[in-house]
Amino acid sequence: MRQNRQRVDRKLKKMGRKIVGMITEYKGLSYTDWLWHQTPGAFGVWDNIQMLAQTPQPDFLLLYNCPGFYKPTISRGWFSRWQNSQSLSAADIQTKLRGVSKDRCISLLREPPFAEKQARRVHDYQQSQIYCSYVSGPDDFAPVPDYMPAIWYHSNSFRELNEMEPPAKSNLCSWITSGIDRTANHRQRLGFLKLLQSSGVSFDLYGRGLPEWAHGRGSLDNKWYAMAPYYYNLAIENYAENAWYVSEKLWDALLAWCLPIYYGGSAADRLLPPGSFLRLPSLDDKGLQYIQTITATPDAWYEAKEAIAEARQVILHELNLLNWLSKYVSQFD
Repeated sequence: MRQNRQRVDRKLKKMGRKIVGMITEYKGLSYTDWLWHQTPGAFGVWDNIQMLAQTPQPDFLLLYNCPGFYKPTISRGWFSRWQNSQSLSAADIQTKLRGVSKDRCISLLREPPFAEKQARRVHDYQQSQIYCSYVSGPDDFAPVPDYMPAIWYHSNSFRELNEMEPPAKSNLCSWITSGIDRTANHRQRLGFLKLLQSSGVSFDLYGRGLPEWAHGRGSLDNKWYAMAPYYYNLAIENYAENAWYVSEKLWDALLAWCLPIYYGGSAADRLLPPGSFLRLPSLDDKGLQYIQTITATPDAWYEAKEAIAEARQVILHELNLLNWLSKYVSQFD
């Protein structure tokens, strides 16, 4: 089986495409078909590259949110503090990196730069720079501060998203979030959720690990079903304190033809066309009143419809992680 994969990879290389492999600490993103839904053709092809996450001999290797790649495992067990202080040998790290040279290893970190984790993050950046020529993250102390190229969590094909008209809208507002409370930012978001619930604002709540008082409708395998039927979506980032961090919360909402009511940093203003999302002013009574006013009618959605259409094309074709990788690889031609 391994020999068959290698023959296929050699054939692709003869066609002029560079193969991009991937390692990640996101367990759900380790599959062979990761990101294939973000390309217009089959098998993860985008211009001069093909995304084959598990290929054993890639031309380039993407370390996608994999800050601890130089450690034996990432464990949350009782001995994790000891285990996470250990490092692999140089030879084991090269095996993990599949023999790809430093100049073709790319590290993209996508987690919010929470103050509680800054020291660990700086250390991980330093370690990544030993093995990767390009190390980036959405924070000021990253080697290359930059926004995170877009991924999304809808199962629709690229072609379907690219060509579709707005789906039928029947409900006013949804919010997909979680009950995570590990940081002050997480707890602020949960506090705002409690404020919304107590106010009587009409919205449908979805997500995993939500507290019982939130009365959520459960977790989702596909965000599409909790976004496409809604005019508005509350897209509230876990972090809004810098000019780099913006996540899939915004991309998912727009690709489902929602008008996002967005709470986050200024990166979105640089990346998306004006009018394609609304700014939630704050996570307090002022923000509550803003949501009440906007979601009372679908009028704002109709006014933003053309801007949403433009933003969707920007996400699909320009901000798309595959497009970013293609441009990066083209520097080596």
